[in-house]
Amino acid sequence: MKREQVEQVRRFNRTVTERVGVLHDRYLGGARPYGQARLLWEIGDGDTHDVRSVRDRLDLDSGYVSRLLRALERDGLVAVESHPRDRRVRTVRLTEAGRRERALLDARSDALAASLLAPLDARQRSRLTAAMDQVERLLTASVVSLTVLDPAHPDAAHCLRSYAAELRELLEGGFDPANSLLPDPGGLRAPRGLFLVARLHGEPVGCGGIKLPTGAPAEIKRLWVSPRVRGLGLARRLLAELEERAARHGSELVRLDTNKALEAATRLYRDSGYTEVPAFNDEPYAHHWFEKRLASNTSDGSPQPGPGSPPHALPGQND
Repeated sequence: MKREQVEQVRRFNRTVTERVGVLHDRYLGGARPYGQARLLWEIGDGDTHDVRSVRDRLDLDSGYVSRLLRALERDGLVAVESHPRDRRVRTVRLTEAGRRERALLDARSDALAASLLAPLDARQRSRLTAAMDQVERLLTASVVSLTVLDPAHPDAAHCLRSYAAELRELLEGGFDPANSLLPDPGGLRAPRGLFLVARLHGEPVGCGGIKLPTGAPAEIKRLWVSPRVRGLGLARRLLAELEERAARHGSELVRLDTNKALEAATRLYRDSGYTEVPAFNDEPYAHHWFEKRLASNTSDGSPQPGPGSPPHALPGQND
């Protein structure tokens, strides 16, 4: 990445932290610093929450969250208890005093947001809020993690179930994984392949697998992104990561197939340099078959396009 990009991010961070008041030890004029206030807001005024899920949403260290909770508990704002069915799991909920303080925090947060917009004219307000929406989406995309998991892992199984459920709704005649050419996702387990799972705040939100047969092209399978995170570029990122893994494995060619109902996926593959080819398998759910030559490495380590790779930069793609 470019140095000027890093410097811009740092300037942005300084401006935001100064303007929203997180530098003060009493956030929004309240009785506590920002960390405690943010955790209080995240717990919410509704149901009891698993402490781990709250920690994952905020991407905070467990020791730090424990210290924040102790401070809030000491002030009578939260109740931390053991889960009735599993005493190893801690839960947290707001007390009545905590709900009152959260309501006050909400009101002051609204006032702060209004104060950011008030000095601007209508056009500037529209520009600022539109830019904030774009920044929020890009920052969300930047915290999605990709992890290689066994296809039997609960997070992987969740993604595979969601993938199948969505295809049952979208495909003419439905979808049954048992009738596909990959009835057992164990075929995506090392050493025959691998399975990637994307997580956002600890929750699985996407997946993709690749078969890595010896002496044959790699084949991408089960590429899926949750509807709630589409538009973040995650499908493109998963696809690129799978291609990189295949290249590392020594594959020179990667293949995939897709159904005619999956128009967004077809656009993604074309935009990513895949060329439509005659059918190379008997997948009953496929209408289009694609392949792509993977980049090879020169002696100096710089990637070079393989035969058939497009010379142009890839355009943006909503997934």
